[in-house]
Amino acid sequence: METYALALMIAIPIFTILVLTELLYGRLVKNQTHNAMDTISGLSSGVTNTVKDSFGVVLIILSYPFLTDSLAVVQLENTFLIYFIGFVAIDFASYWNHRLSHRVNYFWNRHVIHHSSEEFNLACALRQSISNFIGLFPLFLIPAAILGVPPKVIATIAPIHLFMQFWYHTRHIPKLGFLEYIIVTPSQHRVHHAINPEYIDKNLGAIFCIWDRMFGTFQEELDDVPPVYGVLKPAQTWNPIKINFQHLWTLIVDAWHTSSWKDRLVIWFKPTGWRPTDVRDKYKLDVIEDVYNFEKYRTPASNAFIFWSAMHLVITVLLLMYMLYSYADLSTGSLWLYGGLIFVSIYGYTSLMDRDKSAVWIEALRGIAGMAIIIYSGDWFGISGKFLFAENFIFAYYLATIIGAVYFTFFEKNTSQETPMQQSTP
Repeated sequence: METYALALMIAIPIFTILVLTELLYGRLVKNQTHNAMDTISGLSSGVTNTVKDSFGVVLIILSYPFLTDSLAVVQLENTFLIYFIGFVAIDFASYWNHRLSHRVNYFWNRHVIHHSSEEFNLACALRQSISNFIGLFPLFLIPAAILGVPPKVIATIAPIHLFMQFWYHTRHIPKLGFLEYIIVTPSQHRVHHAINPEYIDKNLGAIFCIWDRMFGTFQEELDDVPPVYGVLKPAQTWNPIKINFQHLWTLIVDAWHTSSWKDRLVIWFKPTGWRPTDVRDKYKLDVIEDVYNFEKYRTPASNAFIFWSAMHLVITVLLLMYMLYSYADLSTGSLWLYGGLIFVSIYGYTSLMDRDKSAVWIEALRGIAGMAIIIYSGDWFGISGKFLFAENFIFAYYLATIIGAVYFTFFEKNTSQETPMQQSTP
């Protein structure tokens, strides 16, 4: 996991710079595809995913090394060819894993966070799941196992394959000519994130678009059908932790309310969005009926509050970077405590972004806990020996977050409401 933490330490600054570059470019060309609160929410989701993945919290049904030991019929030499085969095999597996997430109720819960933004920009790429607790991906790598692709090769290629999916989450790059027939492009991925009837559940490929063309899930971006982004059952929150479990909660509630024991069992494996008939009629959900006429989620946000929320995000990312930097030096208990504090922080300030009155108490308790750690230990997880006065700045941050939460909850006046951007065809 130390190697993975190091890779994240390199990737996070790069992704951050690219998101800021896109934001500034949109401002320069007067075609802004970012909304401040939405972008903060998306980047915060990336932080939660990083913390969860760095802990390896997942139940692997069958590991890839077990599959290679059991199924390999050939042993390929460690050459460029084996890395190419491994890359194609991972991409093939990614397509089917992705398709499973879009087509089955239970598995949609682990993917809905990625589609939850009603914008489309590079920050959306970082909306990754923390609710994926069952690792089925190795099962889709059976072709690689049969060919004897070594686990080390898969482990090396997998993060590269994941990071290569970042760039095409943008509205600023048009169609790319002949490349549209080879790789997944921004145009194709705009279709994938759209909720238009023509586009929904299409273009499931990760790097190569050949799988969509082979298996009937390809759809070109149409000039007369502008993509509308989001999910048909809107998240209606900036809190990425809530979004990660909204669909699962709906399934649990539906399974509880239905009078059919059969439906209680099959609801998890039915197509995405399926609900028992007796529940669907009695307990209505807020679902978008007309994708071209609905109000995007917006909350009151003055410039001061947007700055405050962005400050929360920046400091949280810095604290995450320190956790990754110190990964090998911290005990398991310290890592879990540290990661838990980051989760509570994100839950608190994104709930505050929702203008949830309970957020002030979450922020207060989290701030008190952070200051108590520093007072009790005289340090912040060993930071005093690496960065001069850093623990003092962290103490001041926790104190400031309590004061800020109280101010923005009870005292801020004339808080402006972001103008709702109603979806419409251009």
